[in-house]
This record gives sequence, structure tokens and C-alpha cells, in this order.
Amino acid sequence: MTKIIFGTDGWRGRIAEDYTFDNVRRCAQGFATFLREEKLAEKGAVIGYDQRFEAEYFAAASAEVLAANGIKVWLTQSNTPTPAISYSVPARNAAGAINITASHNPPQDCGFKVRDATGGAIPPGDLKRIEAAIPEIDGVKRMKLDDAMSDGLVVKFDPAPDYITLLNRLVDIEPIKAAGFNVLVDCMWGNGAGWFPRLLSGGATRVHEVHNERNPIFPKMARPEPIPPNVDDGLSYVPLLDADVAIITDGDADRVGLGDEKGQFIDQLRVFGLLGYYFLEIRGERGPIVKTISTTKMLNKLGSIYNVPVYETGVGFKYIAPKMTEVNAMIGGEESGGYAFRGHAPDRDGILGGLYLLDLMVKTGKKPSQLLDWLFEKVGPHYYDRIDTAFETSRRDEVRDRVLAARPETIGGLKVTDISTLDGFQFHMEDGGWLLIRFSGTEPIIRVYTETTHEDKVQDILQDGLRIAGLKK
Repeated sequence: MTKIIFGTDGWRGRIAEDYTFDNVRRCAQGFATFLREEKLAEKGAVIGYDQRFEAEYFAAASAEVLAANGIKVWLTQSNTPTPAISYSVPARNAAGAINITASHNPPQDCGFKVRDATGGAIPPGDLKRIEAAIPEIDGVKRMKLDDAMSDGLVVKFDPAPDYITLLNRLVDIEPIKAAGFNVLVDCMWGNGAGWFPRLLSGGATRVHEVHNERNPIFPKMARPEPIPPNVDDGLSYVPLLDADVAIITDGDADRVGLGDEKGQFIDQLRVFGLLGYYFLEIRGERGPIVKTISTTKMLNKLGSIYNVPVYETGVGFKYIAPKMTEVNAMIGGEESGGYAFRGHAPDRDGILGGLYLLDLMVKTGKKPSQLLDWLFEKVGPHYYDRIDTAFETSRRDEVRDRVLAARPETIGGLKVTDISTLDGFQFHMEDGGWLLIRFSGTEPIIRVYTETTHEDKVQDILQDGLRIAGLKK
């Protein structure tokens, strides 16, 4: 049988190769064993899914396994945004959740995410315990879904009412509805479809959705990840519709992207900076900020200005979520466009993130491009980019050893001041910027990222990073 290894959020695989019904059932049995060992089985678990190929059937297979282990399951009645699945865990006082989604991976993939009792990502140590508990297929318990439903062990439910109540508690939606905005929403063929029209209808604001049907091959994009070039087709509708803003949600709607009134993409580090500034300056809130090392130093500057602590973690919500819970963080996030907020489950929420960005426009009277100028007036301009390169996994040790041995004095013409190995290899530079080289936790990809205050040095820094990793001569 396939050896299943949990990465950043759980397990992802190629459908019909390693991601099969038998392997999904094995993962579900590992999670059931973990819940029983933790004496949490009697609390039950939530199971949800996205719009990928066969996702609803993989979710049902997982429910059959948990039910056979005597664990009650609340199974979503339809495809559901990840943040609504996550919030359903504390809303039902459940022990955790299984979410059948590969988020922003290519269409050939599917995934098996797990969540703890907070609705947040499970810490690395417990992920390893779940992974270790995954049996061979003959060790999997299973009962038919119809029988489990008849016995009350599986109950289908609608997570929307609780989730909508949460959204209305966290953000005042009425002024957004009354603002008269013309909002473009790119749903990226995913779980975000229908949500912004549902939340914002009945006022002067108009919402136009694109890519809002189920299509598991994700046409017009390589993957449902809210970064260029995947967002290019959606952003092309901005001038056609004379939109004031573009809100982009990824495949499972836990990440958010932003486009301005000109159809230009605002990168995810800048969005994180805007959200941090919004909470501190506009809402007047205070509390810790949690960020991965791969995201913006603008937050460190804001933390210094407003005297709030900023904690840096490794990449992934398996690090962010526990830290947010520990310090009662105001906001947490990562470079991929995933942001989590206090008062919610400590998990990414692209829908709430989009609402907060619209509320920022309401409160300031500024359009997205003006908001970016507003942020830069506070912390100075920052420029970001990344390059993803596929690699043979057999070369992992070779690349790691090469980067570990590198001691460049300059990168992109900027002096290197320090090197961090918290997660990957991060080279700090004299302008306060950084270069990060790390392996993806979900795909056979090496990522090379940078953020700098020098716009003209971004590509030079990235090219030096590729050379350091041995990916370019």
C-alpha cells in the first residue's frame, strides 16, 4: 500500500494514482484512532468537501469509516467553504474535522485535511501521530453510509446559518451593502461561488461573479490559486464591468486575492499589510500578529509603530493556528493569501477576508489602488515576487546541502546580514528585505521568494536565489 505522509495541512495526492478511495479510508481510520486515543471520539467530527472530482464521494467514504469507529459525523449537505467547515467544529463542540479538498493544487489532485477542536490546523506533532496511526486497508473499519445515517451516526447538515451569524458578528455588512460598490468576484470554479451575492444582496452594491460553476478541471487557470497568472482571466472583467474592486477566492475559499479598480493584481503580502493596518488604524484593535517567515515585513513595522507583538512561524497553518490560539492573536496569515482572524476558528477565511477589505474601502472612502498608497505612506513601498520550480524529489538532499553551504555576501547587489533556517533558508538583507528558499510542503516544488524595498532589484534577487539553489547557472 501507498505510504501516506502528511504535509502542511494533511495529505494531498494525485487522483486515481495514490489518492484512491482505499487510501482516503486509511487516512480516516488514522484520524479515528487519534480521536479515540485522545478520548475525544464521543464529541464527534465534522466532514466537508470542495468541488473537485468525486469530492463528495471521498467525504462519504470518510464518514463511513468514522461511523464504523463509533464516532458521530456531521456531514455537510453540499460543497462548503473551508472556513465554514472549520467554524462548524467549535459551533458543534466537535472534536475536529476532515475536509476533502486540495485547496489551490492543480486539478489532478485531491486532499485530506484535518482540523482540531478549535477548527484550526493540527500541530505537527499530532499530525505525525495521525500519520503513524494510518493502517493497511485490512485494518480499516467501515459501515455503509445509509446504515450509519439510519443509526444516527452520520447526520447531514447545513453549516451556512452558523457561519453567516459569525460573519455578521465580525463585520458590519450593512454599510457594504449600502455603499454602491460594483464588486467583481472571481470564484475560481470553487466553493466561494454564491457567497458574496448571498451576503451583499438587497442594497446598492452590485456583485458580479465569474468562474462560479463547478468545473473540476479549472479552465483558464493552471490551478485555483489566487495569484497570477491564474487570476488574469478574472481580472480582465474589471474594466468590462467597470468594477471598483475584484475579490478572488481560491478553490476552497480559504484564501483571498485582491484586484484594484484598474484590473491590476495587488499581491498577497500587500493585502496582509492592508489587513493589519485596517485592524490597527481603522478598527482600533490591539493584539498580537502571527505571520510566517515567508510573508511581509510591513507587519513588523506596523507592530513597532502600534506597539503590538509580531510572532514569526514556519510556513503553514499547522504552525500559525496553534500560535494564534496561544497568544489570542488579532490576525494571522501566510504568503499564500490565507489570513485568519480573532473571534473565528484559527483558520484561513477568504470570504471574511474579502468582507474586511470591502469594509476598509467603506471606512476610508478609498479605492484599492489608493489604499495601497495609504499603506506605503505608513511603512514605505515593498515589492515581492516568487518563482516556483518543479524538481525531482531525489534531488532534495542535494539542493538542501547546497543551500546550507552557501554563504553569499550579497544577493541582488544587497548585503546579506543574517541567515535563518526556521523553515527553509532565509537570507536577510541590508534593506530589511529577505530571500527565502524552501521546499513546498504539499507539492514537489522548490519556492524562491523575496520581498525588498527596491523595486528594481526583485528579479536580480530571485535569479541569485535560483543560482544558490543550483536551479540556474
